[in-house]
Amino acid sequence: MVRLFVIWLVLILSASGLIWRLYQLQIKEGEDLAKQAKQQQTYNFRPYIPRRSIVDSRGSVVALDKVVYTIYIHPNMLSKSKDIVAEKIAEILVDRDKNEILKLLNSRDTGVLLGKTITEDQGNKIRQLGFEGIDLERRYARFYPQGELIADIIGYVDTEHAGQAGVEYSQEKLLERELSTIQMTSFVKVKKDGQGAIIPSSLPQGVVELDDLQLKLTLDLRLQRATREALKNQLKNFKAKRGAVIVMDVHTGAIVALACEPTYNPNQYSLYDFALYKNWAVTDSYEPGSTFKPIHVAIALDEGVITDRSQVLDAASTVIDGWPIANASKTGKGWVSITKAMEVSSNTAMIHIVKKISRAKYYQRLEELGMNRLMGLDLPFEATGYLKPKEIFTARDIEPAVSSFGQGLSLTPLKLVQLHAAIANGGKLVTPHVIEGLVNAQGELETIPKLETKQVFSESSAKSVTKMMESVVANGTGAAAHIDGYHIGGKTGTAQKHDGRGRYQANAKITSFVSILPTNDPQYVVLAVVDEPQGGNTYGSTVAAPIVKEVMNAIIRIKGIPPSYPMGLKKDKKK
Repeated sequence: MVRLFVIWLVLILSASGLIWRLYQLQIKEGEDLAKQAKQQQTYNFRPYIPRRSIVDSRGSVVALDKVVYTIYIHPNMLSKSKDIVAEKIAEILVDRDKNEILKLLNSRDTGVLLGKTITEDQGNKIRQLGFEGIDLERRYARFYPQGELIADIIGYVDTEHAGQAGVEYSQEKLLERELSTIQMTSFVKVKKDGQGAIIPSSLPQGVVELDDLQLKLTLDLRLQRATREALKNQLKNFKAKRGAVIVMDVHTGAIVALACEPTYNPNQYSLYDFALYKNWAVTDSYEPGSTFKPIHVAIALDEGVITDRSQVLDAASTVIDGWPIANASKTGKGWVSITKAMEVSSNTAMIHIVKKISRAKYYQRLEELGMNRLMGLDLPFEATGYLKPKEIFTARDIEPAVSSFGQGLSLTPLKLVQLHAAIANGGKLVTPHVIEGLVNAQGELETIPKLETKQVFSESSAKSVTKMMESVVANGTGAAAHIDGYHIGGKTGTAQKHDGRGRYQANAKITSFVSILPTNDPQYVVLAVVDEPQGGNTYGSTVAAPIVKEVMNAIIRIKGIPPSYPMGLKKDKKK
C-alpha cells in the first residue's frame, strides 16, 4: 500500500507541476508572447509620397517620379550559369554588353551592383526570369524627359529626393505632396505576412490617395527648344565662354523661354561641374553697356529735361572729371535728335543728357527701378545688381556719366529684361516668374502666385523710347534683327568686362542685344547675352542680334503673331 501511495503521490505532483507550467505558458507568459508576435507582425511604415509632376505651359511633362530598380547579383547564389545569366540580362538591358556583365560576375562572389536606375519595365522582366541570386530593390527616382533642354529652370533632386537647384529647390513646398488621410503623422502602422510583405487590408483607408495637382510652368517647350538651338549655334560660331537668352511676356512677366549655355542633363547631374547648376541669367550680374541707354533716356524724358524732339550733342569724345570718354566709333555727328543718338549708340550724347539731371535725382530714379534690390523671383539664388553708395555716386559727375551708357553699375540679365519690359508695356515694372501655379487634372489653376506691379516710367516716356528703339533696328546698329513685315525695337550692347580690380579688360567683353516684339503691339522682350566671344568682329550687332532675330522668328511662328504691315512694303517704299 505504501508503494502504491508513493506512486500516486508522484503522479499527482507531476500532473500538478505540468498544469502549473501550462498555466505559466498559456496565461502568464502567453500575454508577453502574444505581444512579441504582434510586434513581429506589425511595424511602423512610412509611405513614399511622390513629388508632384512639373509641366510646361501646354501640359507637356518636364519632371516626374517613376519606379526604378537597383539590382544586385550574387554570383555564388545563382541558380543558372553565369554565362546564361549574363546573356539573358544583356537581352533586357540593351545598353549593356553580355561580356561586360560576365566580367562583373566573375570579379567577385557576391554583391555585384548591376545598376541603380534600371527602368521598371526592365526590372520586371529580370524578375520574371526567376533566377535565384538576383536582388531587385524597388524605389522611386526623379526623371526629366526633356534632358538638358530645360535644366536651367527645372534644376534637379539629389539621391535623397531633395531639390538642389532650379524650381526643384525653390518650389519644394509646392512640389511636396501630403497623403489625403495622413495629415498629422509621417508614419502608419501596418501588418506583414510570413514573407514580410505588407498585408493590403492593414493599410488605413485612403493611405495611398494622392491629389492630382501638378506644378505648371510659364515656359513653352517649343520656344525653349528653338531658343537653346539658336544660342548653342552662335556660341559655337564665336567660340564664346557662355551665353544666355531670355524671352518674357512684357505684360505679365511670364518667362516663356530661358536658356543658358553650357548646361547639364539633370538625369545625370553628378557627371557635371557644380558651376553649371546655377542659372547665371539670375545669379550673375554684369555691366549692361549700351543696352542700358533706353532706360537712361526714359528717366530723362520722365524728368522733363528732354523731349522726344530734343537735340543732343554727339561729340567724338568728352572729358568728365579728368576722365576721357569716347564713342565706340571714335566719331561724332554733332547736334542730333535723341533717336539718332540711339541709332548710332552715342556715349557722349547720353552724357550730354545726364548732365541735365541732378546727381541726387538720377540716383533716386535708379534706386526706384530696384537696381540694387531683389526682384522677388520664383527661381533660386537671385543676385542683386550693384549701384554704388549714394555718397560716392553723387560726389562727382563721372559716376552718373558712365552709368548713362551702362557702365559703373551692374545688373543680372533677367533684371535688364524686366526694365525693358517696363519700356514696352507702358512703364510698369512687372515681376518675372516661371511658375504659373498648381493645376488639377482638368487643367484648372488652383493656386496662382501673387505678383507685384509698379509704375516706374510714364506711359508717354515709355512709348517714345519704344519708337526710338524701333528706329535703331530700322536705321541703326540693330539692323541685323530686322524681320520683314514686323516693327521690331532693339538696342545693341558691347561692354568691356571688369576685372574686379578697377580696370577693364581690353580683350574680354560681353555682347548683347535686347529687342521688343512687335513695337506697334508689344508682347515680348527678348535678350541675348554672349560672354567673351572670340574674333575680330564681335559686337552686339554681329554676335547677339542674330540670335534674337532667330528667336523672334520662332516666336512669330509658334505664337502666331500677325505682321505689323504687308511684307515687302517698307522695302518698296525705300526704293
